[in-house]
Amino acid sequence: MRAVQILGLAAALACGAAASQAAVAPASASPLRLCADPANLPFSSSTADPAAPGLYVEIGSAVAQALGRPLHTVWSLSIFGKRNLRTTLLAGQCDLAVGLPAEAGFMGPRLIFTQPILQLGYALVLPPDSPARSIDDLKGLRVAVQFGSPPQGLLAARSDITSVTAMDPEEAMRRLAAGEADAAFLWGASAGYINRVLLNERYRLVPVQGPQLQFQAAIGLSNKQPGLRDEVDAVLPALAPRIRELSAKYAVTAGAPVVLAAAGSQQLALAEALASPAAAATADARRVDPGKGKEIFNSTCAHCHGPSGVVEDRKINLRRLQLKYGEQLEETYFTTVNGGRPSKGMPAWKEVFTHQDLSDILGYLRTIQEK
Repeated sequence: MRAVQILGLAAALACGAAASQAAVAPASASPLRLCADPANLPFSSSTADPAAPGLYVEIGSAVAQALGRPLHTVWSLSIFGKRNLRTTLLAGQCDLAVGLPAEAGFMGPRLIFTQPILQLGYALVLPPDSPARSIDDLKGLRVAVQFGSPPQGLLAARSDITSVTAMDPEEAMRRLAAGEADAAFLWGASAGYINRVLLNERYRLVPVQGPQLQFQAAIGLSNKQPGLRDEVDAVLPALAPRIRELSAKYAVTAGAPVVLAAAGSQQLALAEALASPAAAATADARRVDPGKGKEIFNSTCAHCHGPSGVVEDRKINLRRLQLKYGEQLEETYFTTVNGGRPSKGMPAWKEVFTHQDLSDILGYLRTIQEK
């Protein structure tokens, strides 16, 4: 979760400083290089309290200590998804990444995995006295969901449940706390962290089982490092209690998930089409402001692509990005706007706008896509 407010409150999680520091190791030991996002709490942060740098960073530190090596963190933004892994982990810039989906099809044979270490997924966020245990228990309720998430797809097919759509988990939790929703159905790690740090654990979380709702996470490495993978696998059993301890520290939901039941094939297909656990794992719900994105777009991009993206020329109609690029939309967008298209007169916008600005523009573009 890319939290603007939460970063300043990360100290609330501090509970002992020693575990999160780089492992003490012989000077001759080579560093264990961890790929991590600098702004992705509860998983990782380069600016958080040193005693609470994020779940993945602390797991990486525990692994490094068990191997007798110092930990060195290589920071890179996971919003770039698989492209980020290709340019860091698979390019030899770092040795391992924590929290990747333990699925053989995730990025193909170039990536290998340790044994699973975490169960991650979506969860219901409910008032303490709520009896809800299935999707039918949400009938008549207003349920906050994140735009583009599997829960949004599941609830879209239900006429008896009102979806309250937010752009990120923090907004969804804020609307729940303000009484604009009766419950929420969100990425569990983000919701649990917000619930603890911002809302004083006002709600209870119930992990939910279903297609694209839960997955096992492991530590991923390049296939060029099978020896290191085996070394890490060898120390993981002894680290299991520590990993459970750290998961509780960061309020990452645990326990057996309930089956969000009789959803029907149409609803499940919608959920699967909208998002994947891999995307959730690598883009843990950052904060985006589509309103600001629209303002930047109309003041800078509209002279080529039309006000609010309305233009007759289909070749430059940005309302058709989803139809044209599908799952590759985000990667194509950032590659294009960062590098530009000089031959077509498009500058490299990374020299003009911040990454946050470009993300806000993408957030706006997602709201105007043609179906």
